[in-house]
Amino acid sequence: MNFVDISVELFIGFILLFLMTKILGKTSINQVTPFEFISALVLGELVGNAIYDEDIGFGYILFAVFVWGLLMYIAEMLEIKFLKLRGFLEGNPSIVIYNGIIDRNELRKNKMSINQLQTLLRQKDTFSVHEVEFALLEANGTLSVLKKSLYSTTTQQDLDMHPRPTFLSVTFIIDGEVLLDNLTASGFDEAWLQNELVKLNIKRVEDIFYAEWHQEEGLYVIPMKQSTAR
Repeated sequence: MNFVDISVELFIGFILLFLMTKILGKTSINQVTPFEFISALVLGELVGNAIYDEDIGFGYILFAVFVWGLLMYIAEMLEIKFLKLRGFLEGNPSIVIYNGIIDRNELRKNKMSINQLQTLLRQKDTFSVHEVEFALLEANGTLSVLKKSLYSTTTQQDLDMHPRPTFLSVTFIIDGEVLLDNLTASGFDEAWLQNELVKLNIKRVEDIFYAEWHQEEGLYVIPMKQSTAR
């Protein structure tokens, strides 16, 4: 097998895995269940073996990826349609802390030690088990925590304050290029943007590393020089 053949098969494998990822959805790494993780490993192994095995042609690569991807797709559709099957394939959350008490049976069932539980709690900004009222170990291994009312974050409702509207920041410039879709969707044009930049003593868009717009705070700009400063 020469370098050209390897390059072509790598390119095909890359495209196939990319398309399969798009078809199967936008699940992030921390949302991947054990079943999905193993499926992804097997799919990658199938493509890898097919690429580097001289006796296997492009047809085998296409067939292997298609069949395994089809099985994963069918499994996901069955999970969506049948609740019981969803619990079997994805797993169900486990309540490891109930009413402030650690359930040692649930810890043992999930092969988890108290040290691992403490680590997950610290990742949730909880440094004492005493602060927790309920804690659920999700099917993907993450921990959901509900603190006791004494340690929970104060909200505007608790302080009887009137809620304020929340606005989303919109990116207008990245690496010296204007994102026209974002600009026009926000009701502005390039002339307005240029005028705002002049107010900030910036003459060229190319001199901007990043710029975003917030309805309450206005335009926030990071120049190229500032982004590279040490």
